[in-house]
Order: sequence, then C-alpha cells, then structure tokens
Amino acid sequence: MDLSHWIERHARFAPGDCAIRFEGEAISYAELAVRVRRAAAALARLGVKRGDAVAWLGLNHPAVLVLLFACARLGAMLAPLNWRLAPPEIARVAADCAPRVVLVEKGFAGVLAGLDPEALEGGAEGEAPREGNEDSPLLLCYTSGSTGAPKGVVLTQRALAWNAVNSSHMHDLTSADRILTTLPLFHVGGMNIQTTPALHAGASVTLHAKFDPQAALDAIERERITLTVLVPAQLEAMMALPRWASADLSSLRTISTGSTIVPEAFVRKVCARGVPVIQVYGSTETCPIATYVRAADALRKAGSGGVPALHCEVRVLGDDGGELPAGADGEIVVRGPNVATGYWNSPQESRQAFRDGWYHSGDLGHFDEEGHLYVVARRKDLIISGGENIYPAEVESVLADSPAVAEACVVGRPEPRWGEEVVAAVVLKPGARMTEAEALALFQGRIARYKHPREVRFLAQLPRSALGKVQKDAVRAAISQVKHKEKR
Repeated sequence: MDLSHWIERHARFAPGDCAIRFEGEAISYAELAVRVRRAAAALARLGVKRGDAVAWLGLNHPAVLVLLFACARLGAMLAPLNWRLAPPEIARVAADCAPRVVLVEKGFAGVLAGLDPEALEGGAEGEAPREGNEDSPLLLCYTSGSTGAPKGVVLTQRALAWNAVNSSHMHDLTSADRILTTLPLFHVGGMNIQTTPALHAGASVTLHAKFDPQAALDAIERERITLTVLVPAQLEAMMALPRWASADLSSLRTISTGSTIVPEAFVRKVCARGVPVIQVYGSTETCPIATYVRAADALRKAGSGGVPALHCEVRVLGDDGGELPAGADGEIVVRGPNVATGYWNSPQESRQAFRDGWYHSGDLGHFDEEGHLYVVARRKDLIISGGENIYPAEVESVLADSPAVAEACVVGRPEPRWGEEVVAAVVLKPGARMTEAEALALFQGRIARYKHPREVRFLAQLPRSALGKVQKDAVRAAISQVKHKEKR
C-alpha cells in the first residue's frame, strides 16, 4: 500500500470531516481524496513515473500536501524547494534533483520556470497507476551539508508512516485534534512533526501560508487549536505581542518545539502561560522525530530532548564507537524505520553518515539516569538562527570570492530572539581596504538573507592551532569580547 490510502480510507470513514483549513476554505477528506486522485492523473499525463522527482516552489498551500500524496500513489518523490533561498541557490537545488515537473506559485514565477499549480486540476480525470509502496522514496528534503552545499535527504513512504506513529505517541494525537501548521512545509519539521501525522490520524490541519504571530494567535482562538509546533523564534515573536498575556490558549494541549537547543528557562517561561511545551529532537535525516518529551514531563524534564521515540533507537557513542554511560557526552546516533536511506546524488556523504544501519548525527549529547537525552551541541559549526540551519562554509565562500579578502571565518553568536546570529571575522589582503558595509553588500542576491552576517569584524589574523587549523572557539571568544566592550 502507498500513503495515499490514508486519505482514501478517511474519505470512507468520515468523508465530511475537515482535513485542511486554508485561507477561509475547508477541504473535507472526501474532497482531498478527489484532489489527490486528480493530481496523480495529471502528473502521470505529464510523464511522471516511479522514482521521478516533482518540485514545488511556493509558500505553504494545500497543493503541497495534495502533491505529496499524489506522488505517493505514483511512487514519485516530492521535492519542496526552500523559497527563502536566493534565486541562484534555488536553481542549484532544482538542478540537483532534476524534477520531471516543477510547480511554481505565481509569486515565484520569476525565480524558476514551471507550471502553475492549477495544472493539477484541469481536466485530470481517470485513474493514475499505483506504483508506490512503502519502500518508495517519497520526500526529498534539502539540507546543508558539512561543506555548505545543499544535499537532498531521501525519505521513503515507510519513514513517513513510522514517523507518524511516533508523532501520534508523542502528542496523543487522534482524529479529534486540530493542528496549526505555520512552519514552512519545505522543512521536514513543518511537514512531519504534526502535519502528515495529523492526516494519518484523520485530524484537521489549519495551514498558514507563512508565519505571522498575530494570525497564529487568531487561529488558536478561532479554530480552537489543540496542537501546534512553534520554534523558539516564533514563540518569542508571539510572546512579544501585548495580547499574549490575555489570549485564550485554553484549547491548546501542548506546544511542540525544537530545531535548536532550547534552554530550560525558556521552556518554563512558556509553560507559565498554562500550556505545556514539549521538545522534540531529530533532524531531516530522521524524518525528524527521534526523541521527544511528552506532556506529563514538560516541566520535570524542561531542557531535555526527551526519550527515544516509540519506534526508534538512539545511542550516545564515544570516540571509539562504544556506547557511553549516562552523563557522558558523545555523538548521538539514530536507527529506526523513520531514518532516511541516504543523500540524493551523494554516495560518499551517505556512506559517512549512514553506517551499519545507524545515522551518525554529528550532534553531541548525553542521557541522564532516566534515559532522557540532553543535546549539548548541534553540529560543531552549524549556526541555527530562528530555526534555520546555516553552515559557515557557505557564508565564508561568499567572502572568499572578494579579491580584497585573504581569509574569513564565520561563527554563530548567542542572540536572545533568534537563538544565534551570524558574525564574520575577515582578514584582508595586504594593502586592501574594505568597510563593514562593503563586506555585507557582497551577500546581496547571493544567499538567503537569514544567512547574511549581522556583523563583520576585521582582524589582523585568524587564531590557529599548531597544525594551522583555524580555531573557531577562539574566534567566537574574540568577537564576543569585542561586542561586550562596545556595550560598556
């Protein structure tokens, strides 16, 4: 069976139940099943076959979910593109996944050539072939690698199905729940922490095109939302609103959060509003649910990433590959049916990250005596700002392209609202001149704005180890000290 059976079965059990709410439109499970069937037929007529990629460029829209289940029927893969990237970055990702069909919302027509999403509706009658099964790759989500170059994570239909089961246990998710999705569906968190699990359970998803803190509070009150996922930057934006203190949040059973290390104090601050905040740990490669905290432990285990998911194994390994005892920090590795099969077109990186059935995350953490995971550091050089992953190598390459720059080092610096901000240390070539404004101008149109440095510092040299390797910890300390001195 393929995942489109989820929608077909709910269309028979409860045809009138609302599957998706979007911009005033309520789409029942019966109507969603019709849209999926038509979309699959339309894609088949366009030449989409088993193993092909279908790309989407646009904001959150019901069509993204229709495409996902239509691809499941055909045995094809959906590749949702990150609209926040700069046009050259989007073009590179599209070239890598080589989609058979690209669907582009009108607002992004100048970025990438493709079909209008309405092409899925027009005259698409008849039955599309059923070529998909649980082993078929279904979701191709792009994430930055250690070199900064985006790489596609291949998630099968089985991965999404078991992730949905894990989510159901994490959230006590049932058909009676009403989910609010504001995270972008091009992120595996927006797609799979609650959204696809909700459609597996027969629940209702209220989908927003993009996040707006006022609109999110409006929806929670109006739709009586029971579950939602909000990364810390989104929660900060909502808590900054005057109405946060008086908003009716009584329908919310929990708020799920993650994407970065979430401090215990932050969890307690949100919980003080009367809504349990539960954390999830994982990555694109784990679909993403690997560990989680359930509502009963929200305060008792504040700051923890939780216990390994119901159908997932998680270990902490030392440098010798042996499993470490409670309290000892090591690399977090994950195994389970929810884990990706590898990276698209990247056999070498796949072999490095997926070994002996285990995904090696590169993240550091430890278990406590009760088996709760605490993540102490994400990938060593990864910067997470507002829930977005930023790899320094990608930012450094832009600076290196300037003829005035001898070398550059990009690091993350703690920032209260976004978690971290990007800062750059630059060494100029002898005789070269450059202002901070000129350095920042190098990024315009090259990479997404959220990756741009918030500050550029010019140093005489970068601190290095005895072996000549740049010591990023020393760079972080130097930049932090400069900022502190200027504030005094």
